Amino acid sequence: MRYFASINKWVLLITILTAGCNEKEILREVPKDFASPENSFITESDFNSAIIALYDLTRGTLSEGEHRPLDHIYGTDLGYNAAQQLNERFGSYPATLTTTSVQALFHWQQYYKIISSANIILNRLGNTSFTDDQKKAIEAETRVFRGLAYRNLAHLYGGVPIELNEVSSPKTDYTRASRQQVYQQAADDLAFAASLLPDVEQVKDGKVSASAANHLLSETYLSLGRFQDAVDAASKVIANTNNKLMTQRFGSLSKQPGDVYWDLFRRFNQNRSAGNSEGIWVFQYEVDVLGGVVRSASLAGPMLERDHSPRPYSFPYKDPSGISPFLSLGVSDYTGGRGIGRFRGTNHFTYGIWKYDWNDIRNSEYNFVRDVKFNNPASAWYGQKLSDHLSVFRKTLDDTIRNFYPYQSKVTTPGQHPAELFVDPVLKTLNASGAGTTYSDQYFIRLAETYLLRAEAHLGLGDQMAAAADINVVRARAHAKLVTPAEVTIDFILDERMRELGVEEKRRLTLNRLGLLYARTAKYCNGHPTAAHFGVDVEPHNNLFPIPYSEIERNTNAVIEQNPGYAK
Repeated sequence: MRYFASINKWVLLITILTAGCNEKEILREVPKDFASPENSFITESDFNSAIIALYDLTRGTLSEGEHRPLDHIYGTDLGYNAAQQLNERFGSYPATLTTTSVQALFHWQQYYKIISSANIILNRLGNTSFTDDQKKAIEAETRVFRGLAYRNLAHLYGGVPIELNEVSSPKTDYTRASRQQVYQQAADDLAFAASLLPDVEQVKDGKVSASAANHLLSETYLSLGRFQDAVDAASKVIANTNNKLMTQRFGSLSKQPGDVYWDLFRRFNQNRSAGNSEGIWVFQYEVDVLGGVVRSASLAGPMLERDHSPRPYSFPYKDPSGISPFLSLGVSDYTGGRGIGRFRGTNHFTYGIWKYDWNDIRNSEYNFVRDVKFNNPASAWYGQKLSDHLSVFRKTLDDTIRNFYPYQSKVTTPGQHPAELFVDPVLKTLNASGAGTTYSDQYFIRLAETYLLRAEAHLGLGDQMAAAADINVVRARAHAKLVTPAEVTIDFILDERMRELGVEEKRRLTLNRLGLLYARTAKYCNGHPTAAHFGVDVEPHNNLFPIPYSEIERNTNAVIEQNPGYAK
């Protein structure tokens, strides 16, 4: 297991120096001139710094970049790779998801990095003279991350090796625990954390709380089939009077046309400090600030805008005077910023789920953009809608697959991109080298999802009435038609998650834990219509990722079994 052997850059050298040694304790040297566990975990500040590194690693794994975090939405019932790349972004499952693919290896390595770092913190905590309260606080916060990592590993790979100790020399005798055992370990960590972490109102923006731990615990109990426990954990979050769905306009653009759902995703609106009582765990980003990740001069951070927003600046058609009706650069408006039209929603996501109630505000013109105005002042069509010129549009498949298609505005920040990005502040054209980032803090857990988790747990208990009641809390906020108990099925809940969360959700994790990745993807994701094997070639064994071959190969003193359906 590579990342138990090489745990962190500041312990790499000490591991190399001591590996294989068997000197007596009296000969053991404690390093003094470079960082190691022996001299890096002394003060409470040292431990808090290590926990901050866990936040950074988790945020990067789940939210940053145009590749691996987006593995969770590409090639699912949400959408497909419109760029016709077979072995990228799940354009083709057989081409993308192999035992040697970067997709399989990256997530495995990242979660074991988190586990390894957490184990070091927990192991070193016993050597301190901290008070019991200090130790419990550090342990609780750390175990959220370890529990989350084991939960996500079980979602993606099924059963995996469990390691709960600090490992300072190579180990090559790991075996897989069962998926049930891995979920149980995650539940143990999260339950401990939930019992000791402070209330959501008592932590700084971006920090974990008892509510965050209980939300994660509820989902983990669902995975274990412990439905009443899942209800109870979710109920602790929902019953907390500090957690409320936002139902009135609020925040930075509340005086502009829009609605409360739109407000949830405008810049500076995600945190408690902004008056948002719905965000439970929010990944923090700051522009051009050390540690803030996102930059104005280059791409960095969450890139949902880059992938999900369309690319109307590539519109190939001209007005009667021969002038392009769209500006040649991305614009900070409802055309989507600087998207490249790569993640195209399935017809089910774009149209099918809204047939239940097209007037749902989550499908409003502000939230699911289906038409835009031409934005080139030099064009005779300036200010007119694209829909007014459909005779010009839709001449090729790329017109509606990449250049413009319905998309969720939550991935971009119309009118709110950082000023440093503007090439022309009046036109709000964006510097192509830096634009494409989603310049807002990102929800990882939102209370609306907690209601949907509890609805799923109620359904597991056979209580459709209680499940419908929870779903209807979310639907009422959206001014949507209420669901009847008889209509509640797991597919309805999955569709409601689409409506409420959309590309905000780590969809693959949800579908994998339910064993429905294959069924839902095969049913709804047809992929790019002009190319063979795009999205239609998902197979039942893709409900789990393969175990990376390199991890199997280096584990020379025991056998890590490969998941069925994948080459050894």
